[in-house]
Amino acid sequence: QVQLVESGGGLVQAGGSLRLSCAASGGTFSTYAMGWFRQAPGKEREFVAAISWSGGSTGYGDSVRGRFTISRDNAKNTVYLQMNSLKPEDTAVYYCAARGDTYYGGGDYSRYGIWGQGTQVTVSA
Repeated sequence: QVQLVESGGGLVQAGGSLRLSCAASGGTFSTYAMGWFRQAPGKEREFVAAISWSGGSTGYGDSVRGRFTISRDNAKNTVYLQMNSLKPEDTAVYYCAARGDTYYGGGDYSRYGIWGQGTQVTVSA
C-alpha cells in the first residue's frame, strides 16, 4: 500500500495562498481515492476535499468550497490542495489520506485507511 508525505504548509497572512502537496510512494497511486482533512487544536478532524482515481470527481467541505481546489497528478504520484483566500479559521494541521476500496472516497475520515503525518498551516489575522 502507499505511504503518504505532505509538504507545503507554513505561515501565511489572511487573504494569502498556499499549495499543499502529498507525495505517495510504494503503491499504485492511480488506484487510490484521495482526500484532505484538517484538525485544529481541540476540534474534531474536518473534511476539506476529496478526489477520485482519475481526478474526474471532486468534493469539498462547506467551509472551503470556492476557495480551495484539490487536484492530482498520477504521473507524479501526487495530490495537491490549492488554498486561496485563507482565513485565520483555516489554521490547522492538514492531512492527506488514501483509500483503495473505492473510486471516490468522500468526506468520512473513518473510511480512509492510509494517512500522512500532517503539515501545519497557520493563517495570521
